[in-house]
Amino acid sequence: MLIPFKDSNPLQVIRFQIVTASFIVINVVVFLFTGPLALPEFSSAVATAWGVVPVELLHPGMVIPISIEPVPEPVTLLTYMFLHGGWLHLIFNMVFLWVFADNIEDAFGHGGFALFYILCGIAAGLTHAVMEPGSQVPVIGASGAVSGVLGAYLLLFPKARLWVIFYLPIPFRIPAVIVLGFWFATQLLGLFTPGEGDQMIAWWAHIGGFITGLILTLLLRSRLLVKA
Repeated sequence: MLIPFKDSNPLQVIRFQIVTASFIVINVVVFLFTGPLALPEFSSAVATAWGVVPVELLHPGMVIPISIEPVPEPVTLLTYMFLHGGWLHLIFNMVFLWVFADNIEDAFGHGGFALFYILCGIAAGLTHAVMEPGSQVPVIGASGAVSGVLGAYLLLFPKARLWVIFYLPIPFRIPAVIVLGFWFATQLLGLFTPGEGDQMIAWWAHIGGFITGLILTLLLRSRLLVKA
C-alpha cells in the first residue's frame, strides 16, 4: 500500500484548513470516548447502534438487539463516519484526511468543504448498504468520506507531487495520479478478489465515496475557489 504523508500543493485561498482540522479532532475525541479503549465491553454495541447496518437501514422495523439505545437508522449515515474500531483504523483515515483535504477545503471553501465531506460520507454509507443489503455487520469509519476527498483531489490536482512510503520506510515522491489511481485499483481488487480479513473492509463504501467525490467536483468545478 502506498501511504502518503505530505504533498507539495500549497494553499491558495484559505490560510488554514480549519474544517479539516476540526473533523480530525472530532474523530479523535469520539474515538477516545467510544472506542475499544474507553468502552471495551460496549464497543461492538456502539458500532451497531451508531454505525450503518445495511439490513436495518433498508428494512425499517428490523432491529438487532443491543445493550444501548440506538439512534434512528437514517441518522447512522452521519454518525457512522465519526466512529472507528481501533487506533490503526483511526490513524490511517486521519493521515489521508490531513494530507489531501486541505487543498479540497481550499477549493470548496470552509462551508462548502464541510458539506462536501458529509455528502460523500452519506453516499458511501448508502452505496455499501445497497450493495450489501442483507448484511448485519455495522460499517463505521471516516474512510467513505475521505474517499470522496481522494476523488476530488485526483480530479483537481493529478500532477501534484506526493511524498509516500511503500512497505519499506524509505520516502519517495510521485504524482498524485499514480498514488490515487493505485489506491482506487486496490479497492476494486479487494472487492473482486477478497482475502482473509477483507470481509471487515467496506470496499463498496470506499468506491461509492470516491465516485461521489468525483461527480460532485465535476458538477461544481466552475464554482470552485481554486481553478486547477
